[in-house]
Amino acid sequence: MKPARSVLTIIGILGLGAAAASAPPTDGATAPSAAATASPEAGDTVVRRPLSPADFYEVRTVSDPQVSPDGRWVAYVVTRNDRDADEPRSAVWMVNWDGERQTTLTTSSTGAHAARWSPDGRYLSFLAGQRSSGNAQLMVLDRRGGEATALTDPNNDIGDYAWSPDGRHIALVAQRSDDEPPKQTNRPIVIDALHFKQDEDGYLGSGHEDHLYLLDVETRKIECLTGGKGVNERLPAWSPDGQRIAFVRTREKGSDPDGMQDIDTIDAHAGATAQRVLRTYSPNRQRLQWSPDGTFIAYFVGEEPKYNQYMQNRLAIVSIKEGLPRTLARSVDRPVSSYAFAHDSASIWATIEDDGKAYAARIDLRSGAPAKAAGGAFVVSAVSEAAGHAAVLYSDDTAPAEVYALDAGKLRKLTHHNDAWLAAVKLGEVEELRFRSRDGTEIHGFLVKPAGFASGHRYPTLLWIHGGPNGQDAHALVTGGDQFIRQLMAADGFVVVGINYRGSSARGRAFADSILADWGHKEVEDLLAGTDHLITRGIADPERLGIGGWSYGAILTDYVIAGDRRFKAAFSGAGSANMLAMYGSDEYVIQYNNELGVPWVNTARWLKLSYPFLHADRIRTPTLFMGGAKDFDVPLVGGEQMYQALRTLGVPTQLVIYPGEYHEFKRPSFLEDRARRIAEWFDSRLKPQS
Repeated sequence: MKPARSVLTIIGILGLGAAAASAPPTDGATAPSAAATASPEAGDTVVRRPLSPADFYEVRTVSDPQVSPDGRWVAYVVTRNDRDADEPRSAVWMVNWDGERQTTLTTSSTGAHAARWSPDGRYLSFLAGQRSSGNAQLMVLDRRGGEATALTDPNNDIGDYAWSPDGRHIALVAQRSDDEPPKQTNRPIVIDALHFKQDEDGYLGSGHEDHLYLLDVETRKIECLTGGKGVNERLPAWSPDGQRIAFVRTREKGSDPDGMQDIDTIDAHAGATAQRVLRTYSPNRQRLQWSPDGTFIAYFVGEEPKYNQYMQNRLAIVSIKEGLPRTLARSVDRPVSSYAFAHDSASIWATIEDDGKAYAARIDLRSGAPAKAAGGAFVVSAVSEAAGHAAVLYSDDTAPAEVYALDAGKLRKLTHHNDAWLAAVKLGEVEELRFRSRDGTEIHGFLVKPAGFASGHRYPTLLWIHGGPNGQDAHALVTGGDQFIRQLMAADGFVVVGINYRGSSARGRAFADSILADWGHKEVEDLLAGTDHLITRGIADPERLGIGGWSYGAILTDYVIAGDRRFKAAFSGAGSANMLAMYGSDEYVIQYNNELGVPWVNTARWLKLSYPFLHADRIRTPTLFMGGAKDFDVPLVGGEQMYQALRTLGVPTQLVIYPGEYHEFKRPSFLEDRARRIAEWFDSRLKPQS
């Protein structure tokens, strides 16, 4: 089925003529408006080039839209990969509500993020990494002109912040206050927590807990607001009257061992005592927001820890006066990804994942019922609202995310950072897939076709598996994401398949929970059924099948090739096959203890889940393994063990290790290198060699 025409196609982004196409705006430049860049699709004669790994340097990642207090502007962050510096660089931009003026406010820097408006709209603040200390500082920019200045000391490492309603104070999340000595990095790390390591953060030693601090904007004096050994406080949110701050408190960094977290409030002055509002299951990602009238606090609700990897966040509110929590949109068995109160406190804007898509909805607070406002074959996310104006991020099969206005229930494009790039490249057509798995369960997925695709011709076919398993393949071209990789491989001549196997989100809780403590079973059946479906349709060449993925996609790759020899080449990135080796090595011990049980009690289950490694002698598929040397999410040992096993068995294999990289790669040259190596691995084994 050919996808419906999207909003992006309707306004003609892909119909740029050669004369109208404009280079992506640079620092200090004003981006072209839609009128300056769009031309009629019928007149498009541009010959577009295929996508290539070098496009990691061309595409821009747009994120975190924030509507100004008066509703007239939207601030956001644009990230690009700098080839010369070999690092991602970010800048703060803003666009007016009409979309006529799109301009950068800061020069590109390392790690600029979390742009926020001051309550009067005069200032824009943001966090930026410091090369000298490696810490993130709070910067503030006067919109009337001048350079951004730091409000915090380089010795502070600011993790999060929030402006008070009167703009006189800022609540900070940091590990220490300004009068403490700088962090010592050459001292022993003392571990006292169950969750003791975290990807990118490293080992979580005691004495480095996150606490809340109060910054006086005028004097820049910092006072400790919360504290205490063995507790962490984060995610501050001010009450509308500026008297209290809501925040999340845990004993661990992340959820507590029981999978829960406290939501507390504290009076906004030093020496105050926090009070618990409620204790709830931790979600995948938490966010707190007060209703504009101060009546409610909104928050995300997770699930008990045995369902950690299949969690679908629900949106809830708690009454401040009665302390009674209430889950919203209970009739919708789908996860909520972001939300924002409407200015009248009568409803909440939310983005809801739904079967390969994500739509915007307005949830009535009185009834809790959602009303879909914008939905289709696309993904909307990261909603922000102020003064009756709501903005979201929008992406579909044909374009990365840009900022859109959610205007009278319709989407209207505001930013154009990728227009010129999209005008130059040719993307593969995306088709939705529907088929039945072995037990009759309906499974959904996506097919990306190479240029010149012809029915009746069989193609080398790559099954590219998304990670998670929580998450979904969707109608969204995410920079560096699975759909972007599929487009790269389709440009190389492959038919590429993405399947939302059981365990994926956005098909309901029962669908996600169905693989509980039974990994590598139903997901593998779903993946193989999708492969059979494409062979039956005459699309996939059964003699030229490849399989691969990153993270849980790599784990499933290992499961598949240990039981099915049809695949002539495989890629396993940041995966694992010996689950016993993961216990205590990765960061998922709370999930393991609750979902699988401890290995010394449930040994048979752990051995069963480790069958790709324990039965590596069944594998005949040449496999490329990769990983980041500093990955704490799925440590490199997972790939090392499988590489060593296949090497011992004489199966063609290779291991590529990327120094300094975590689970998600940051270094642009490594992103390009990884994509090129993947393409070369499959090309050499699935394409005729001249």
